[in-house]
Amino acid sequence: MELEREGTAVPLGGTRVAILVQNLPVPFDRRVWQEATSLAAAGADVTVICPGDERHPVGDFLIDGVAVHRYEAAREANGVLGYLDEYVVSLRRMTGVFDRDRAVEPFDIVHFCNPPDLLYLVAKRAKREDGSMLVFDQHDLGPELVEAKRMPLPRLFASVARFFEHRTYAWADHVISTNDSYRDIAMRRGRFRGEDVAVVRSGPFRSWAAYRSTGEDWHRGRRFLLGYVGVMGRQEGIGYLIDAVKILVSERHLDVHLALIGSGPDRERLASLARDRGIADRVEFHGRVPDDQMKSILADSDVCVNPDEVNTMNDLSTMNKIIEYMALGRPIVQFDVREGRFSAGDASLYASRANDARSFARAVERVLREPELARAMGDAGRARFEHTLCWEIQAETLVSSYRRWASGRVPLRRDRSTTAHTTARSVGT
Repeated sequence: MELEREGTAVPLGGTRVAILVQNLPVPFDRRVWQEATSLAAAGADVTVICPGDERHPVGDFLIDGVAVHRYEAAREANGVLGYLDEYVVSLRRMTGVFDRDRAVEPFDIVHFCNPPDLLYLVAKRAKREDGSMLVFDQHDLGPELVEAKRMPLPRLFASVARFFEHRTYAWADHVISTNDSYRDIAMRRGRFRGEDVAVVRSGPFRSWAAYRSTGEDWHRGRRFLLGYVGVMGRQEGIGYLIDAVKILVSERHLDVHLALIGSGPDRERLASLARDRGIADRVEFHGRVPDDQMKSILADSDVCVNPDEVNTMNDLSTMNKIIEYMALGRPIVQFDVREGRFSAGDASLYASRANDARSFARAVERVLREPELARAMGDAGRARFEHTLCWEIQAETLVSSYRRWASGRVPLRRDRSTTAHTTARSVGT
């Protein structure tokens, strides 16, 4: 269906969409929030169902034209039984909210995101009972993620991950992939046709490229600042980064400070590693911070780093941090992984040896000692971001894919006198 709004075509006018996400709340989950607001701007009636947290309270809200229904998050997992309990509780709570919303009016499209590869268990109810179309937004590769995390009983858990990935593909009508590597996997392992898989990359809005430093100095009195943003887990390779800082300080005599933005299960081990290496005063754990503070820290950094270790998962995955660094015009150093090189191109130097702190340190040192090179790298990254990778370009692909997939379908309709929005409180972002 396509409506006219004030003389302008509204590509998704009248289409009711549910987005299911379990691992983060919105608007904090930037990709999911940008998808939701872009679909709403195209005329869709969008509802997001997600967990709450201390900054994003449980309840029903209307934010920027999107209905946001947050349920109480399950207790954070610790160990195999903890993960099982977390998933069972989360799925039960999500299902309760979802069933309430679709009882008011069925959803034309249910857009569900991983991780985990379990949300088809919620979404399939709408397909089976209401005839809804299911769109799987694949953010991670479950089997490869198990391998990267070095979980116990790896063969068993990899088999479990493959099973749930297979079931997810089986229930989905279409797939949204974050890059071409994921698209190839959806076509090969999920047996989707090319026209049923859209590549919608993650990235901030083009306005990020216009951001200028607030003038706040995050160097903490040091000459050079290295900036990192992302999850703190084993596969993120931050241990290599801390060892590289030790080498830069002790052997190369560079006055370096490291700013780490984000959180994750490996944070305490990393803090202990920095103390063991004798550089705790040079490693600052900022935790999760608002976007404005994150941009301020990264924009003030002399080099932004991505130490993700070289493994199958990271080789195939596009890391949001790379695009954010490019948007802010920062030179980048990373290990040589396929999708990282595709995204960054000339905006990055690549450590010559995989998973090697000394090689990583050499690449960082070169950028720090060659300011003209650093400037050229930053300019190249910002230009590629503005012309290819910014969200405005990705949103066009998202909306056009939705429009193509929905064409020819008979929209599901009930009485629109009541909608899920009527229970929501209107708030700002």
